[in-house]
Amino acid sequence: MENCKGGSHIRPRGVEDAAPYKPKGRTVGSADVRTAAFPQEPICLTREGRACPAPTVQSQLKQEQKPSIMSTTSKSKTMTEGPLAKQILLVSLPLALSNLLQILFNMSDVAVVGRFAGSTALGSVGSTATFVTLFTGFLIGLSNGVNVLVARFYGAGHPKDVSKTVHSALLVSLAAGVLLLFVGLFGSPVLLELLNTKEDLLPGAILYLRVYFLGMPALALYNFGNAVFSAIGETKKPLAYLSFAGVLNILLNLFFVIVCKLDVAGVALASTIAQCVSAGLILHALTKVSDCYALDFRKVRLDLNMTKRILMLGVPAGLQNAIFAIANLFIQAGVNSFDSLMVKGNSAAANADAMVYDAMAAFYMACASFMSQNYGAGKLDRVKKSYFIALAYSFGLGAVLGGGLLVFGRQFLALFTTESAVIDAGMKRIMVMGWAYCTSAFMDCTIAASRGLGKTVGPTVIVILGSCVFRVAWVYTIFAHFHTIPALYLLYPCSWALTAAAEIVYYTHCYREAMKIFHHPKAEQLPDAL
Repeated sequence: MENCKGGSHIRPRGVEDAAPYKPKGRTVGSADVRTAAFPQEPICLTREGRACPAPTVQSQLKQEQKPSIMSTTSKSKTMTEGPLAKQILLVSLPLALSNLLQILFNMSDVAVVGRFAGSTALGSVGSTATFVTLFTGFLIGLSNGVNVLVARFYGAGHPKDVSKTVHSALLVSLAAGVLLLFVGLFGSPVLLELLNTKEDLLPGAILYLRVYFLGMPALALYNFGNAVFSAIGETKKPLAYLSFAGVLNILLNLFFVIVCKLDVAGVALASTIAQCVSAGLILHALTKVSDCYALDFRKVRLDLNMTKRILMLGVPAGLQNAIFAIANLFIQAGVNSFDSLMVKGNSAAANADAMVYDAMAAFYMACASFMSQNYGAGKLDRVKKSYFIALAYSFGLGAVLGGGLLVFGRQFLALFTTESAVIDAGMKRIMVMGWAYCTSAFMDCTIAASRGLGKTVGPTVIVILGSCVFRVAWVYTIFAHFHTIPALYLLYPCSWALTAAAEIVYYTHCYREAMKIFHHPKAEQLPDAL
């Protein structure tokens, strides 16, 4: 049995305290306990499909004497060893900066066209935001599945499974990106018309989407690489690559819009080129590592078992993000029911949403990664603490950023437009959302924690009911009755609170069930089906 660096304990805590360790036949060892906790996603299987036998004490000693096949770096220790609050912060900060930079670079598209191409171009780019969020959200969700699997296998000490996951995930991510490319190229007019996009904004919006979606395969590959690095605690490299690509994006924005006069097409083309650069950099970095998560293009192939697991974890998460965006389509349609001035103001203010959400999302990804690795390593005390620490961090960040927008909202909006009327319209959104951002932490962090325990279908169903069905119902009832902008925006905090309550109840149940297997006084034989 091969171990990753910093790999699993032979016995999970709780089991060794309850009874002497006496492996017998196919008894429940550490890997097998984790398998039983996740019967739909077994951690360690033989080639015949049976659960790996528990190692003996003698084999454990031999393993400890062998040099690790893993890299000698200490990155893997950041999740299973050391002070947890500090380690989560150190892993999350580069992720948060990466997400913030990505948003700031995307915001530069809006800022450049707003400043140098006029309010019509601003409205055209802004009217595409929901669809960009819809499809990129799906890719991000898919990468979350990769992140959870890599982290769990890495923490459990299963390098072969880590490698299979990485090489299968590359193809899955690329296929998803290509699929979205064709959707964007051929479906943009229909999608935008469904939103009742204003006639004067429609041609520019279609052009922007078609050019922007040329970079979807590259975006999918970057998210794949970022998920792999984040799973093992390496978050500085993705930050560096994204920073370089982002600076390039800004420079290209200015060049294409000011010099080449390409307006909407220019900022979309700049984003596409930057996405290709970031994808190339992160894939190259994966080929240079000496750890079990290294990318070797000669080994790239679909492992059916791993592909199934990636899709089981990633597709529900991706659909959840997409469903969020679909629900937001109804909100955008509500905004479009007002005049073009309100649409432009909403487009400018909505950039704040992405900035705050994505910064907070760094702690959600860290939460899932830490919980997965420590669960795989049998460190149960760190599993529970990871959730509460990540929740505290994300709530605090949401409160700070939201408060900053309440104070400096007009200055923020001035980055995207020089028209005071547009700024006034945008402030109507910020005055509601600035107070509400922090409440979303309870929902999103709990969803991430459930995924860290291998649960994806349940959170997705809850999100559909709480944040999607509820939002649509709100649009056609409360908003339809009052038909004011505040009445429309208030659905965000209300839906977050409702969904968070349901998610917390579900997660509490899942956590208790997952932990039971570690506290059985006696080891039990696993069914042959595993």
